[in-house]
Amino acid sequence: MILRPTSLSRHPGTLLGAAAITPAVPVPAWLRRAIPDAQSLAGKGAGPNALEDVALAAGATIGALDAVVRRQQRWAGAWRQRLALAAAAVTARQAGRVEDESQLRDAVLLTRPGDFLSVGPAGLLLLAWRRLAARPAEELLTKRSLAAMLEEFGYARDDEAASDLADDLRQLSAGIGMVGMLTGAFMAAESRGFARAFGCWLADALLAQRLGWAHAVPLLGAEAAFGTSARPRRSAASSVATGIDTDPDRVKNLLAAQARAALRAIDLSAELGRRSERLLAVAPKLRARASALVVERLLSDDAIVASEKIAGMSDRGLRRLFDRLVELGAVRELSGRPTFRIYGL
Repeated sequence: MILRPTSLSRHPGTLLGAAAITPAVPVPAWLRRAIPDAQSLAGKGAGPNALEDVALAAGATIGALDAVVRRQQRWAGAWRQRLALAAAAVTARQAGRVEDESQLRDAVLLTRPGDFLSVGPAGLLLLAWRRLAARPAEELLTKRSLAAMLEEFGYARDDEAASDLADDLRQLSAGIGMVGMLTGAFMAAESRGFARAFGCWLADALLAQRLGWAHAVPLLGAEAAFGTSARPRRSAASSVATGIDTDPDRVKNLLAAQARAALRAIDLSAELGRRSERLLAVAPKLRARASALVVERLLSDDAIVASEKIAGMSDRGLRRLFDRLVELGAVRELSGRPTFRIYGL
C-alpha cells in the first residue's frame, strides 16, 4: 500500500518582521558522501554505486527535502522560483540556446505583463518552469496545463496529445511505486518525441503530487549531466502504463540525479533562509508606504524589477526603498546595470 500524505495547506500570513525562520536541519555528512556524481556512475555494474545504494541515498535526500517543504517558510516562493530559473538555464542550453540565467530573467521580467510572445523561445522555457513552481501541484498535470506547457517547451499546441498524456500520468500516479512513477514520466515524454527536459518537468510534478506538496519543486531540470547520460529510452520490455524501465543503469542515473538535485535545493533553502532572515529583521525599520507588500514580493518571487507597479508606491519611492534595502544588506541588485535594475534575495 502506498501512503499518500495530506496536501499541505497554504502558508498562513504572519506579521511583518515577526520571527518566521525555522533553523535548517543540516544534511548529514554520510548522506552527502553517499550521493554519487555523474562521473562516478559512468561505469556499469554493482560496487560502491550499486542501484540499491543509490536508491537509499535518493530516498533519504528526498526525505530531507520533504522536511524543508513542510516547514512552509515565507521565502518558499522565492526558493522555488530561483530553482525554476536554474532549471530553465540548463534546459535552454540543452536546446542549443545561449541565454544564461540573467538573460532569461531579463526576458521575462522586462516584458510587459501579458505579452508572453515577446519573451522568445528561451523565455518561454523559463515560463514553463515558473509554472511548475507557482501553480498548485494538483493543477499541473491537467489537460489544460499540459497543453500550455507544450507550447512553452516549443511544441505545437495539441489538445489531444495533452489529453492522452494526462491519462497516462493519472495511471502512473494511481498506485505504482515511486521509482516506476518517475521512470514512467520519462517514458511518457520520450514515447511522444518530447525532449528530456519535458520528462524532468513531468517527473517533478508527479513527485509533488505523490508527496502531497502544495507546490512542486523544480529539481531534475538543472541536472545537465543527467541529461546526456541517462535519458530513459522506451524498450520492448518497458511500458508507460506500468512505469517499469528494465535498464538498471538508467534507473540508477535517474535516482542519483534526483538525489543531487534535492541536495542542491536543500542547500539553496539554507542560503535563502539566511537572506530572508536579514530582510525580515530590517523590515520594521522601513518607513515607505507599501513596504510590507514589497517585502512579501521579495519573499515570494525570484526577483522584482525596480519599475514594478506596486499599489501605494511611486516609481521613485520604490527605487529609494530598494536602495535602502541594498544599503542594509537585505537584498541584492541582480542585473549589474545602472538602469532597468532587478532586485532579489
